[in-house]
Amino acid sequence: MASASVSSLSSIFSSSKPLSSTRTKSSDSPFFLQSSSSSRRQFLKGSTVLLPLTTLIPLHSPPPSLAKEVEVGSYLPQSGSDPNFVLFQASSKDTPALRAGNVQPYQFVLPPTWKQLRIANILSGNYCQPKCAEPWIEVKFEDEKQGKVQVVASPLIRLTNKPNATLEDIGSPEKIIGSLGPFVTGNTLDLDEELLETSIEKIGDQTYYRYVLETPFALTGSHNIAKATAKGNTVILFVASANDKQWPTSKKTLKAIVDSFNV
Repeated sequence: MASASVSSLSSIFSSSKPLSSTRTKSSDSPFFLQSSSSSRRQFLKGSTVLLPLTTLIPLHSPPPSLAKEVEVGSYLPQSGSDPNFVLFQASSKDTPALRAGNVQPYQFVLPPTWKQLRIANILSGNYCQPKCAEPWIEVKFEDEKQGKVQVVASPLIRLTNKPNATLEDIGSPEKIIGSLGPFVTGNTLDLDEELLETSIEKIGDQTYYRYVLETPFALTGSHNIAKATAKGNTVILFVASANDKQWPTSKKTLKAIVDSFNV
């Protein structure tokens, strides 16, 4: 199951698109016509008024240039701690896991120019709530010049049999990232070579493990800053990623985003 999930992640990391409306592909459309010339002739003979086939048959999805891209600054409130950011507060209307009560509400700041990405159904956990056996992606945001962030959730039972376990109950920072790393990178994670730093942070009663990773072969980006915590029935991992071109100018921004994350 894990290998299938990682394979699915690989495909979505290479094809994520901003939230948009898409038209039905021709093979799924009730107006889809077989390609044989005889079928098409029969159709044309029975038609009194002929319309262009492209009017009846959506052969392709709209090009990316026609997708509606909305910057988060147009609908999210300004952050109270820094006017250069807006605040995203996840609620039950945002993800299947939040609606099912499997994930506690979380929040983080974003630059106002970032855009939310669509999550494929198989990766969102929508198909398996409320009893998912594998990690899923909660939300994902991106800016082409700065990088991307995502929230990855894992059922607690995948890491421990203890109900309502804390991070300390589960194990070390290395154990957490070792279990969830492939779902962060989209392929693999070599702890010996790619995990640069770990640290532990306390916010109130909540413990967070922090990570700095350099992952040259990751589909998400070669530079990653991450933060993990456990609450209720899930472990939540928040990851900010950038490629080599984005990293020099965006690392301070990505660090500020990760710093702001809390459950």
